[in-house]
Amino acid sequence: MAGERAAEVVGGLGGLHNVRAIVGGERSPAEVTDAAARAATTYVVHDGDPLGEVGDAWVGFFDGTAPVGALEVAVEAAVGALRAERVVLPDYYLVLDPDGLPPTRRHWWMGVLAGAAPTRVVPAPASAGPVRDALRDLSAGRWWPDDVEGWLRGLPRQVPDRVGLPGA
Repeated sequence: MAGERAAEVVGGLGGLHNVRAIVGGERSPAEVTDAAARAATTYVVHDGDPLGEVGDAWVGFFDGTAPVGALEVAVEAAVGALRAERVVLPDYYLVLDPDGLPPTRRHWWMGVLAGAAPTRVVPAPASAGPVRDALRDLSAGRWWPDDVEGWLRGLPRQVPDRVGLPGA
């Protein structure tokens, strides 16, 4: 789950049948991945984003607020973590209130990530009830790109407002 109120909404899902809710808090994405892997439930909902630093760096790259090279460093760190299986890409990202996000951040979620795996990025209101409904309605679809490393390394060419357009 991603968004400003993700921890609050995840915490509100703990009582669902066959769902383990993990609020990341001070845990790293690798620690959240480990806790999720050990869960004995069918579904695990958490706010630990294995691509969080990449998303922050991508936004900073296009907003001009990140130091030179920050995106490349974040991408290589993510590639290393994925290769070492310290983190895994989630089955789904539920993005809370994407219309309220700053434009470049919204393009990260609803452009870059949704363009890579359209059914795996789901917008939802930032409250437990609508998120429960969204969880119930998740559909199968294309997984993340086969060449995740190539996709990640190509992120500097994924321009906001152009992501997903023909010829972009």
